[in-house]
Amino acid sequence: MTVKITDTILRDAHQSLLATRMRTRNMLPIIDKLDDVGYYSLEMWGGATFDTCIRYLNEDPWERLRDIKERMQNTPAQMLLRGQNLVGYKHYPDDVVEQFVTKAHENGIDIFRIFDAVNDIRNMETAITVAKNIGANVQGTISYTISPVHTVEKYIEFAKELADLDCDAICIKDMAGLLAPHQASTLIRSLKEEVGLPVVLHCHCTSGMAPMSYMVACEAGVDVLDTALSPLAGGTSQPPTESMIAALKDTPYDTGLDLSKLTDAASYFKDIKRKYSGVLDPISEQIDTNVLMYQIPGGMLSNLVSQLKEQNALDRYDDVLTEMPKVREDLGYPPLVTPTSQIVGSQAVLNVLMDERYKVVPKEVKDYVRGLYGRSPAPISPEIIAKIIGDEEPITVRPADLLEPEYERMKKEAEEKGLVTKEEDILTYILYPAIAPKFLRGEAEEEELIPTSDTPAILSHAAIPTHFKVEVNDEMFDVVIEPVGGTMEIVESCPKVCEGGVSSHMQGMVLSVDVNIGDEVSEGDKVCVIEAMKMENTIHAPHDGIVREIFISDGDSISSGDILMSIT
Repeated sequence: MTVKITDTILRDAHQSLLATRMRTRNMLPIIDKLDDVGYYSLEMWGGATFDTCIRYLNEDPWERLRDIKERMQNTPAQMLLRGQNLVGYKHYPDDVVEQFVTKAHENGIDIFRIFDAVNDIRNMETAITVAKNIGANVQGTISYTISPVHTVEKYIEFAKELADLDCDAICIKDMAGLLAPHQASTLIRSLKEEVGLPVVLHCHCTSGMAPMSYMVACEAGVDVLDTALSPLAGGTSQPPTESMIAALKDTPYDTGLDLSKLTDAASYFKDIKRKYSGVLDPISEQIDTNVLMYQIPGGMLSNLVSQLKEQNALDRYDDVLTEMPKVREDLGYPPLVTPTSQIVGSQAVLNVLMDERYKVVPKEVKDYVRGLYGRSPAPISPEIIAKIIGDEEPITVRPADLLEPEYERMKKEAEEKGLVTKEEDILTYILYPAIAPKFLRGEAEEEELIPTSDTPAILSHAAIPTHFKVEVNDEMFDVVIEPVGGTMEIVESCPKVCEGGVSSHMQGMVLSVDVNIGDEVSEGDKVCVIEAMKMENTIHAPHDGIVREIFISDGDSISSGDILMSIT
């Protein structure tokens, strides 16, 4: 039986190794070569690409989709969709899900790979139904993990529910590289026998087992394998495309693909990898068998390293890896895939940085425990529930049933703010209301690549000193200088010491300031919200008092230890 190949070079490969930073302009010149290979599909959208485009790259993700699809005449375009989360980090109402899936298909997506982080079928139904109704191909996806409550029998039961929703195939999404060969054989044979749909296998190489599991999967009857062109393969990415094609040649599972057609594309991406070497962390390229304990997926591992660097805390990396399985057990063994990987990972980082477990709890972690992301695979203990949400009772209904339709309301809001030039802008605003306005107004700037030995230095945060500590009258200030039009100007000045000061415990962006100068506040009142590590973190008043000074505004970037306001 011929095995088909999906290449992830345009999405998951660079999400896993390069923190999703590859620009569209670096993809377009090679699309015709990739399109000529004969792949089953090219995964080229979804996952973290949408967020990264508007947050860091100053790119319109919808334009990326259209520009790539225009050049793909022979190969289906595939995306990764997070069920009711779409390409965001929370659940959206059904009307938003319907609009997004429809627009994604209109703009070029042929195959939707739809998953839910906790394998709650209720969170996938709307997206699957809409995609099927508009004529798209749907891969109903199992988020694979290992725990006392995740068994082959449970996975088969879940796959049957996906088949009942008329999915075209079942995908096993092994985001952390946990699928051992014998488990791959058992699960795939059981799926083929008991469900009967084509089976797609997606593995990361983090533990080193993926190539072996792929070979066994072929023997067990797998239909499609996910691979990545060799320059961005291995480590926390997928097995190399060329290696799998060569390994399966002249076997019953021969892909029928010609290796010579990959030569130019592989050479091209070698050059691209050098261009992005400044964001490539060696940790992401390594085989790390400890993943069998901490189970961090490929995309999350590189982002975890990036997040710790942002907090000047990379030295706590091993502590965070030790803490993650403890948090995961506390939260009922969720598979670690977006957004649960961010939820567990961010809480683990906070537990380590605060030197106290659950001293600071992001809104998303509270919402997860409330049941707003779906049913946890295992029950969460009453002790953990009380520690995180106090006396609140978690919900038991489908989370989206609690959400009011919001597309028309948010459409009106976006239009009143002057953010809409095309229909897709409305969805961009709904998905990322905190960061989309700056992008949609044309005020965002592309994050500069860190210069490497073969990349000329340019005027950027990486090329010249921009962060200074300045002492004035025995008071230390943190000053950030930003180059503008070849000149320098102060764009941020937050004191590090201030009487009655309320400080930030980590680096991030101000989402909202919820008090005004002169307001009376009580200890524990919310005074502002910052986004750190893609999670919302509420800052509370440390004591009763009056707000005397406010040093921040919505959208400001802040560093760990910055004084945000003065309450005396």
